[in-house]
Amino acid sequence: MLNIEPQPSAEITISQPLLNLSDAAAAKLRELTAEETNPAIGLRVYVYSGGCSGFRYGMMLEDAPTSDDIMVEAKGIRVYVDGQSTQYITGSEIDYVDTLMGAGFTVNNPNAVSACGCGSSFRTADSAGSAASCSH
Repeated sequence: MLNIEPQPSAEITISQPLLNLSDAAAAKLRELTAEETNPAIGLRVYVYSGGCSGFRYGMMLEDAPTSDDIMVEAKGIRVYVDGQSTQYITGSEIDYVDTLMGAGFTVNNPNAVSACGCGSSFRTADSAGSAASCSH
């Protein structure tokens, strides 16, 4: 008779959430989507090559996720992130600021080792991206 000992299952530890929303960002997104009837509407967050530091953030309201998306529910708001962008924004917080200089969503990214003066592009330690001009 063969005696097989059960093997311990692998333990998966998630060190930090993919991303979070500040209270101000969640409130602004609720305001922007208040009239929407589509229950799947959410904020799409993505990273693409460009900007003077190598990468740029993009955000837009999206009707539904794609099959490649990771969906995060943060403070009652759906956030869609494509699989390619997750490596650059894991642990980030999306905030909404309203100052005399302007208003908008910002990303507080612990993975960014440098950012440009225009504040819309960044570079990580692992990947520099392709630097380009800072045009808004």
